[in-house]
Amino acid sequence: MAKLTGHDLRFHKMSTNDGSSKCDAYATGASTDTVWGVVFEIASVEKPRLDRAEGLGFGYDEKSVDILSAKGPLSAFTYIASPEAIRPDLKPFAWYKQYVLDGAIEHELPPEYIEAIRTVATG
Repeated sequence: MAKLTGHDLRFHKMSTNDGSSKCDAYATGASTDTVWGVVFEIASVEKPRLDRAEGLGFGYDEKSVDILSAKGPLSAFTYIASPEAIRPDLKPFAWYKQYVLDGAIEHELPPEYIEAIRTVATG
């Protein structure tokens, strides 16, 4: 588990498949904003496959980030919504929000963060 400060979890990235919204670690620059998540290490040969699965170049860009884990600071990368893919008026489908919520619960992210995901309106 790790946190990315200066970012806010937002469901505002327009899906190219179904027109709903997907998650984004939106850069706010505010030290009070934090996105919690899980860090995975992958083999470099698997990176192109992950890029395809995450939609790199199709509404998501790659961003290098500095995160804080229980083991200390780490450098990592994440996928963020491309500016042209951000649509604040969209809402996630209920199944997608539940998928994100289930992951947060499974990985024991902070309770207040889980509750914030629970309150996201769906469309």
